Amino acid sequence: MTDLAAWIALTFDHEPRDLADWERALTHASRGEVHYERLEFLGDRVLGLAMAEWLFETFPGEPEGALSKRFNALVTGAICAEVAREIGVPAHLRLGKQARDDGAGDSDNVLGDVMEALLGALFRDAGLDPARTLIRRLWSERLHAAETAPQHPKSALQEWAAANQRKPPCYEVVERSGPGHAPRFTVKASIPKLAEATAEGGSKQEAETAAATALLREVSVPIPKKRKV
Repeated sequence: MTDLAAWIALTFDHEPRDLADWERALTHASRGEVHYERLEFLGDRVLGLAMAEWLFETFPGEPEGALSKRFNALVTGAICAEVAREIGVPAHLRLGKQARDDGAGDSDNVLGDVMEALLGALFRDAGLDPARTLIRRLWSERLHAAETAPQHPKSALQEWAAANQRKPPCYEVVERSGPGHAPRFTVKASIPKLAEATAEGGSKQEAETAAATALLREVSVPIPKKRKV
């Protein structure tokens, strides 16, 4: 058994019948035409279905909106990247030299995509049941971490603006830097005629979320009253 097959058997509790999909799931586009992106597309849907089913079963008393909040918090690229690091994905990544030199091996974007691609490979090799079991094992602590459904920062900022008779928040990409496989986005979030905040992220969505978090923190701080002289 190869090192890769042994890692798959240990980590995914499944002995691969064919390593081709698994190798592809771990291969970045910088290595050539055969890479993880098609399997990522499939794995994203596998994760989505398994997570939606799990949340539906686990929180029977919650309405659709609360389930959606939980879902959106659990399937982000950043969470997928965390899971990928925990199971040792970086050691098995196949990167071109330039991508490796540029830090793609520790990029949330790359690791999150590869984690989804691996779920796609498992689904193709073993079916939905093993994929579902793996997801429930790897995401278990995260799913049960919050007693109430987490509020996404962008939704929370939108609700704050509405509750305080303000215009809806706006988001603007003010800078994009870095190579294609490891971009950095700088986004400005603003509530017109009130306040703004800027933040960075490895994707536009991540940067918008960070900017919304920063702006929500700023507008939620009470303004000190002026002392009478």
